[in-house]
Amino acid sequence: MMSEQLDIIYRDEYLVAINKPSGLLVHRSMIDRHETRFAMQMLRDQIGQHVFPVHRLDKPTSGVLVFALNAEMAALMGNIFSEHYLQKTYVAIVRGIAPEHLLLDYPIIEELDKYTDQKARTPEPKPAITEFFRLAEVSLPYAIDKYPESRYSLVKCLPRTGRKHQIRRHLKHISHPIIGDAKHGKGNHNRFFQKTFNANRLLLAATELRFIHPIYNTDLKLVAPLDKTMAQLIQRFAWYNALPSEWLASQTQSNLYAP
Repeated sequence: MMSEQLDIIYRDEYLVAINKPSGLLVHRSMIDRHETRFAMQMLRDQIGQHVFPVHRLDKPTSGVLVFALNAEMAALMGNIFSEHYLQKTYVAIVRGIAPEHLLLDYPIIEELDKYTDQKARTPEPKPAITEFFRLAEVSLPYAIDKYPESRYSLVKCLPRTGRKHQIRRHLKHISHPIIGDAKHGKGNHNRFFQKTFNANRLLLAATELRFIHPIYNTDLKLVAPLDKTMAQLIQRFAWYNALPSEWLASQTQSNLYAP
């Protein structure tokens, strides 16, 4: 039986990037001790060589995930991410009509994990900055809360810092939680999307990642199209003109095997 194949959106002799599906861990973790599927091992088996993770995406978040193909490149890419010499772009579907534009500078305290951070001291708030743009909105004739209609927004998110769950927590802070966020969202809206639209995932995707390639010294733009769940919501709400067409394509092959 053929093993599950990941969608490779970029590959050269130093880097490989995939469109990580929602629900897939990057690598083994004590947080999900019973999970058996990991992007790192799946990709290693798929391309037949070891890969080095250089950043992470939350398990429920889909989108661009980059691996280095040797330890030296992993160190170079690690510096790019740690110093934030890059531009990350996410898209989310949130509750309510989000601000048209907002640059949010709101420090957050790192969330400690009960398994891996048992001996850690309570951390201090760390700077966290995210820029938000409302791309589209919709009003639906369903009374989820106390109003006869329920409103939702399509939001582009540009994190300027890289704190854990930063986008999810910042959107919760401004009272526009992401649909499908079990920890930071609202259960009644999450259940509504599950039942009405068969949307059973966190509606947050890392759609673009841009940085200067450490070896080729070229501007590299990696694009991960939205999955079926998010794409069908974009179509249902008539939001397709609000997004670049490449974010809605089923496959992105133009960057494969490029120098």
